[in-house]
Amino acid sequence: MTLAESLQLALKNIVSSKVRTFLTMLGIIIGVAAVIVIVGLGNGLKTYVTDSFSDMGTNTLTVSVMSRGSTRSLDAEDMYDIVAENSQYLDLCSPTVTMGGFVKIGSETVSTTSSTGVSEDYFAIANVAVASGRGLQYSDMVTRSKVCVIGAYLNQAYFGGNGVGQTLRVGGQSLEVVGVLEQQEDTLEEGGSDDCLYLPYTTAERISGAASSYTITMRDENYIDESVAALEASLYEVFASDDYYTVTSMAEMLETMTSMINILVGVLAGIAAISLVVGGIGIMNIMLVSVTERTREIGIRKSLGAKERYIMEQFVMEAALTSALGGVMGILLGDGLSAAASMVVARVMEESLTVAPTVGAVALAFGISVGIGILFGYLPAKKAARLNPIDALHYD
Repeated sequence: MTLAESLQLALKNIVSSKVRTFLTMLGIIIGVAAVIVIVGLGNGLKTYVTDSFSDMGTNTLTVSVMSRGSTRSLDAEDMYDIVAENSQYLDLCSPTVTMGGFVKIGSETVSTTSSTGVSEDYFAIANVAVASGRGLQYSDMVTRSKVCVIGAYLNQAYFGGNGVGQTLRVGGQSLEVVGVLEQQEDTLEEGGSDDCLYLPYTTAERISGAASSYTITMRDENYIDESVAALEASLYEVFASDDYYTVTSMAEMLETMTSMINILVGVLAGIAAISLVVGGIGIMNIMLVSVTERTREIGIRKSLGAKERYIMEQFVMEAALTSALGGVMGILLGDGLSAAASMVVARVMEESLTVAPTVGAVALAFGISVGIGILFGYLPAKKAARLNPIDALHYD
């Protein structure tokens, strides 16, 4: 018997029992669909996290100074010197002064706006453009100018889109708005990314105290370890201890987040794959029933000269074809559920997260489903091949 004949006979047996075959494939269908959706969700999460970190800049290092010690100190000029000394690895630097208190615009007090003191390089580091007016300049840092750049939300909500040239108060200090940033989010909302205000860090230090955080860019992301090591070595020379500072890499944080997502997706996919094993057990069970039902047929075929390997090939082919059809249906179901999940996430969470299974994941799920069919179909096929033709012919 040729392979084509075995395949044709297997199809005939499957079609003759449609309902039973579908119920047998159900475990495979659910398992393959679940694996595809979970892997697609993991890919979507990784893309979402990567995009989020890219917006913040994966080529940035953040230095947090927790204590200056009793005899050692580090100010903004010292940090600029450190960056200059390690210019082969480090590029731009911006001190960051987080200010407390409210923003006063006219007679209104705004409590949700984040006010931050930064350098003239901060907008280039954060990859944020100025929509109107100008950004902060080096001269603003030197002269401690009482100016600021505001986000699109403040500009629209409190200045009617004409914020440049207006004034507001931060920490009791009156500041002139010299620029408005481009809108960052799809919608302007209170407390969002566009509800922000930036002023020269030197002015902010006069109001709130010295900077305790610094954002630094690397010249080449491929030299993250070297950049971090050089920066930490210079900081250690200042403090003679690593207890007073921390250096955080956005790229390392992204790698950690991606690893956590991969582990979570792997665990969930493994749990979902249990249904594939259950489906395989179902295939083995129905194939054992099929062997019992077709005992007389097997006896006739063996008495006519059919070899054991032909009988085994026939039943393994039938089991593999059943699981393969289940795999195809599971792939179609998984793709449909992935598309539906993307729309649900976009509508409910208002976030752009695409559940996108990869070709590799689809191929792997299909391969596993076929492999399970062959594996769990082997035992019934072996039982069928070893039937004694005389006993089989007497079976009723």
